Amino acid sequence: MRLTLATTLVMQAIGAGHCHGFEIVDVTGYPTGTVYPALRRLERDGYVRSHWEAERTATREGRPARRYYELTASGVTALDAALHTLLKLDAARLRPRTAP
Repeated sequence: MRLTLATTLVMQAIGAGHCHGFEIVDVTGYPTGTVYPALRRLERDGYVRSHWEAERTATREGRPARRYYELTASGVTALDAALHTLLKLDAARLRPRTAP
């Protein structure tokens, strides 16, 4: 799977410890209509796994239950590859052009 910039940033947010949907939305700056479909695709493709927190915890804190996401080993590998590609693109952008 080729990762888009948005998907890469969603994965990067999860890897940095931002583990539930609204937190990922806040960190990436992407709308929920971008983040949640990306999370579903990432989980379907095996890059992310998720679990629901205990209903008791959410009730005690007066909010709906959160779904927490974490990268799988394949997700870490895919994220590393995507970040490597972005770094190469950035390095190429900074290189002066040579005359043809």
